[in-house]
Amino acid sequence: MTLRIETMKLFAPVVLLLSVLSTPTFAQEWDFPHISTSGYGEVTAIPDMAEFSVQVVESTMNAEQAKAAVDKAVTEFTSKLVKSGVAQQNISSSNLYINPQYHYPANGKPELVGYQASRSITVRVEEVSKLNQYLDIALESGINQVNSIQLKVRDQDKYQQQARMAAIEDAKLKAQSLAKGFERKLEGVWRVDYNTPSVEPIMMRSANLSEKMDVADTYQESSLVIRDRVDVVYKLAP
Repeated sequence: MTLRIETMKLFAPVVLLLSVLSTPTFAQEWDFPHISTSGYGEVTAIPDMAEFSVQVVESTMNAEQAKAAVDKAVTEFTSKLVKSGVAQQNISSSNLYINPQYHYPANGKPELVGYQASRSITVRVEEVSKLNQYLDIALESGINQVNSIQLKVRDQDKYQQQARMAAIEDAKLKAQSLAKGFERKLEGVWRVDYNTPSVEPIMMRSANLSEKMDVADTYQESSLVIRDRVDVVYKLAP
């Protein structure tokens, strides 16, 4: 989203041009005295929810056995999650993939040695304190791979608004400080450029799910940083 505030241009000699420019796209020629600032703001939040993706991979001599083993693990895992209080709409599974496995001898044709079947399940965790419990259920159900774990905050918009207001205040303070330093006064805002930032959750690496995982310390010690930025052009008073 780009927010633009403009007033009628006043053609006057350029008395003073102060620029605090951080990106080429914001560097433009203005035919009046002005100050350009970039404001930055950030807030921290403790993750209170999560989303994780796990995968079951099975290799057998024939495709039917591989499919049956994978489907069994997915069904058992999903059923146990629901019994543990996870809403069905918070569980999604991918299509089943079956790939033939070949041995490639130094001399001779490739030899079919079996089939590998795989399927992924993504789970939204409303209470981050239960994340370990759900990963243990995955292990018990025959799931053998963790693809990703994302730690998030539930009320993202609230924290983003706080970061945005901090960025606006930062831009104001910079403009006021610059104007005061050069013995000028601000007439008002001429233009505001703003683009909604993307927020990256805390990511934990993938791993083989061969034993119980303990991620409690990780999310309890982690904090999510939400950042925002605003670019502002202030017109200087005559």
